[in-house]
Amino acid sequence: MYIPKTPDRTTVVFDSAKLSRRTVTRFALLGLVGLALPGTLASSSALAAPAKQEILLVSYAVTKAAYDEIIPKFIADWKKKTGQTVVVKTSYGGSGSQARAVIDGLEADVVGLALEGDVIKLEEAGFIKSGWQNKLPNKSIITNSVVVFFVRPGNPKKINNWNDLNNNNVDVVTANPKTSGGARWNFLGIWGSVAENGGSDKQAESFIATVYKNVDILPKDAREATDIFVQKGQGDVLLNYENEAILAKQTGDWKVPFKVPSPNILIEGPVAVIDKNVDKRGTRKVAKAFTEYLFTPLAQKIFASKGFRPVTTAVKATTKGKFPAVKTFTVADFGGWKTVNKKFFGSGGLWDQIFSKTR
Repeated sequence: MYIPKTPDRTTVVFDSAKLSRRTVTRFALLGLVGLALPGTLASSSALAAPAKQEILLVSYAVTKAAYDEIIPKFIADWKKKTGQTVVVKTSYGGSGSQARAVIDGLEADVVGLALEGDVIKLEEAGFIKSGWQNKLPNKSIITNSVVVFFVRPGNPKKINNWNDLNNNNVDVVTANPKTSGGARWNFLGIWGSVAENGGSDKQAESFIATVYKNVDILPKDAREATDIFVQKGQGDVLLNYENEAILAKQTGDWKVPFKVPSPNILIEGPVAVIDKNVDKRGTRKVAKAFTEYLFTPLAQKIFASKGFRPVTTAVKATTKGKFPAVKTFTVADFGGWKTVNKKFFGSGGLWDQIFSKTR
């Protein structure tokens, strides 16, 4: 895991009034110091931006393919606009684990996590200022997706919708909600499949507990879950992001049609600048520009090409028909992420209760 270091800088201050103009010029030519000559506008507070700047993007595992294409485009665009060279370092992993890493000292300038709930943890820990959702378009949500089922060739277990997971002969693969944002979306999808059809909380809890009894292993993130199902051949059904299924088909790693259960949870992936770190590192301008770039038509088209549902009206229009139509519900239907974090995924919450009973 990469932790960038800010180079130490030594500032040398001279009193230009006591130096000859020739001496000052000599120092400037040697690159030792930027000085304010009498009658000029130069000052130590108005020095040009550094010729090269580095930022760290911390994101969740399945976004890597998209960022591998977006980042070089942003770097070229920024160089053209400002003349400044930018290096964008990256760190990928489970969304929950990534949020914890930032809190524990990973000096991210930007986070692109799997769910708003993980960004809220950073806000509560003092790394992000409140109101971050309103600093970017679309409430800072850069991608959408839904939960899909990977099934085995011929779908021998006849798994098509949520109710089909309620079968002790079905081996379910899904990541761990404690470390993976995708796993939390899966959890909410399972719960909502009952609630959206008129079921009570008690019925939803009973159903989801039964499903997790059919889960033998809990990978740390969505990408590892895909590898276990696709590469290692474990399990009868994999619950994962739609974009993972689309990408697996594009790469040829998986050729079996995936199932899109309905109703489904609308997965919303946010982005945010880490205020505490960018102010310390002097990287706010570049970090902010990078987050804004993610809403451009080019960046949104790249996200869409990697299986994410775009969020801007213009790019949605160009991808019409690419993604299956499905009835969705949102995390707002659960009371929002603060409620969800406490009720389902907080210490002693429903997931902890289910885990203790099924493991």
